[in-house]
Amino acid sequence: MRRIIIVAGARPNFIKIAPLISEFKRYRNHFETLLVHTGQHYDFEMSQIFFQNLNIPKPDVFLNAGSGSHAIQTARIMESFEKVVLKKRPDLVMVVGDVNSTLACSIVAAKLNVKIAHVEAGLRSFDRSMPEEINRVVTDSLSDFLFVSEPSGIRNLRREGIDSKRVYFVGNIMIDTLLSNMKKIDGSNILKRLSPVPVRPGSYSVLTLHRPSNVDSKESLLEMYEILRSIAEKIRVVYPVHPRTKKMLRAHNFLYKFEELRNLIMIEPVGYIDFIKLVKESCFVLTDSGGIQEETTVLGIPCLTLRENTERPITIKKGTNYLVGRDKGRIKKYLTCILNGRAKKGQRPKFWDGKTAERIVQILYRNI
Repeated sequence: MRRIIIVAGARPNFIKIAPLISEFKRYRNHFETLLVHTGQHYDFEMSQIFFQNLNIPKPDVFLNAGSGSHAIQTARIMESFEKVVLKKRPDLVMVVGDVNSTLACSIVAAKLNVKIAHVEAGLRSFDRSMPEEINRVVTDSLSDFLFVSEPSGIRNLRREGIDSKRVYFVGNIMIDTLLSNMKKIDGSNILKRLSPVPVRPGSYSVLTLHRPSNVDSKESLLEMYEILRSIAEKIRVVYPVHPRTKKMLRAHNFLYKFEELRNLIMIEPVGYIDFIKLVKESCFVLTDSGGIQEETTVLGIPCLTLRENTERPITIKKGTNYLVGRDKGRIKKYLTCILNGRAKKGQRPKFWDGKTAERIVQILYRNI
């Protein structure tokens, strides 16, 4: 029996571990899995509701890391996770994505000579000002199994000198979750529950905004405000507000300005099922997130990414994603295309077929 610790700590992690946990159950005679929740996201809407939506079992261990600077949060997770690894003696630690939990637990496992599997390896924005980029590069350098979601990941790892025998092109784990929950998503009544007025499919856009480069300074928030104001003149915008973003809006005295924007509907964060329903029925999405670029590509929904770079280039090359940053000219250009029905259609990339977890577990079955 091989013991595997699966690590999750933030919203994107929960979406990625759900299909893995489900698939490991089919190999229960070979694998024993332990779920460690680091507590990086401790707000209910950012954590527990995703466990409920995706039928993820109660974590075996909760580290309660909480918030703090990157150094403080990473150190807390490392200190707590080391005790877990020493006690449980796993054969493998599995990490997903690029959050601080991913980095912290990888370092602990490497120093204790425990093998590491990284799901969503090889993605690169080539922007070292993004904390996530540091997390990706370091985690990949330490990992024994690097599970890649798109061809750019293979190229990036080759350039970094990673042994190709450790790299496996398995597809996109987030799409497993998306496709397996489509019936639940279609059954969501979130559009009827929006206040003050429900919205009709195709009559609105969805906004997500949380990246420090977009919300941490007064200057960037002013730019975002002007962008939103111009978009809201043309179409309703539904905006589930990230707790961190709300904190920055208050700190810079922008919350009331956003709230007063005509056609901007600000709501509390919602669970996975309701959020994907909002995206699926929207006209387009504005985001500075990573995973949403992939989900919109599979759903065929145009996506304006409010960043200067993306670690998911296939969503631009083959998908429905446009990289616009905070450039009003680019935004206006692509917005006009979308509203006039001339958005690029896109296609589903290779292995984004709902079978990624199956491929990952089969590889581990053969190799550990």
